[in-house]
Amino acid sequence: MCLGVPGKILTIKDAANLLATVEVAGVKRDINIAFIVDKSHAPADCIGDWVLVHVGFAMARIDEREAAEMLTMLSELGELPV
Repeated sequence: MCLGVPGKILTIKDAANLLATVEVAGVKRDINIAFIVDKSHAPADCIGDWVLVHVGFAMARIDEREAAEMLTMLSELGELPV
């Protein structure tokens, strides 16, 4: 089963290569943001976005409320990354 985990984009590490640093459950990691960048949402606009992260990619933007609900549920299930 595939699982996207909510994370918050903290910084853009390399705009040309669409790499950002995200925090997922207190752990910072680099991810690719190619799937969430377009003409109306540039890399710099992604800072502060909540996204679903799967295998190193931000798959979709989500709102903060949805992210909080998902993090609570994943925590209750013991499925958050350590």
